[in-house]
Amino acid sequence: MAIPNKVRIVEVGPRDGLQNEAQNVPAAIKIELIDRLTDAGLPVIEATAFVSPKWVPQMADNAEVMKGIRRKPGVGYPVLVPNRKGLDAAIAAGCDEVVVFGAATESFSKRNTNCSIDEGLARFSEVCAEAIARGLKVRGDISVCLGCPYEGEVSPAQVTRVARELFAMGCYEITIADTIGAGTPGKTRAVIEAVAIHIPAQKLAGHFHDTYGQALANTLAALECGVATFDSSVAGLGGCPYAKGATGNVATEDLLYMLDGMGISTGIDMQKLVAAGEFISKALGRPTQSRVARAMAAKSATA
Repeated sequence: MAIPNKVRIVEVGPRDGLQNEAQNVPAAIKIELIDRLTDAGLPVIEATAFVSPKWVPQMADNAEVMKGIRRKPGVGYPVLVPNRKGLDAAIAAGCDEVVVFGAATESFSKRNTNCSIDEGLARFSEVCAEAIARGLKVRGDISVCLGCPYEGEVSPAQVTRVARELFAMGCYEITIADTIGAGTPGKTRAVIEAVAIHIPAQKLAGHFHDTYGQALANTLAALECGVATFDSSVAGLGGCPYAKGATGNVATEDLLYMLDGMGISTGIDMQKLVAAGEFISKALGRPTQSRVARAMAAKSATA
């Protein structure tokens, strides 16, 4: 299959990235980060999560964040919801797109959402039906598709089963996530090819963590399978609290540099993106994890 000439990048730093921070990040900082990412040309920015503040205190300011951001027409600002209660809160906050999240293994599902795969799918079925009835878009994420911290290897059949269920519920897009960054291009290709038998590759997205330095290689493998949507996190924010040593998603700056170099269109301004990464890195008091941002900074300093 020909590599797509246009790619849609879904920025997950404000949610997936900041959700994993030990320190409390003020709502004002989150709002400015999202606004900066909007100005940089990101077409989709995962803004926050409507989950229990008891389990994820970093997202307790979800309604405040949604109220404060400067929404740009044509840009999506999806939010994560685990159940009907989360959906109701998201709707009350004015959200028009939600994300439901399952897992490819029973062990990870129970650790991450305190329920079995089937129990989770039952919850998501209710969420999807209500959200779609109210005119909202629903995206479906599947965790640990390329390796599980508890069960090890994950078969393409396990991923395919969950993907088909979510797609049948009405999710317009299914994200294949390498939550612990253990995947390789061969595994990536095998999973996507298996799922694509049932769901068009154009309806799939890649979400790759860079724990083993394979995120960009896995992205290329997915591109070669026809996938044209990828999640990434500005400044490489994030990790996985259920997988010791797992690093953040591939940095948006690094993904953009590769795509630009391949002549693939994204509509994103690299300079503004790097500036957004510098802003949040400074707010967190640590250097960016983006290799591209560090290289650009070094080049600028030398010049």
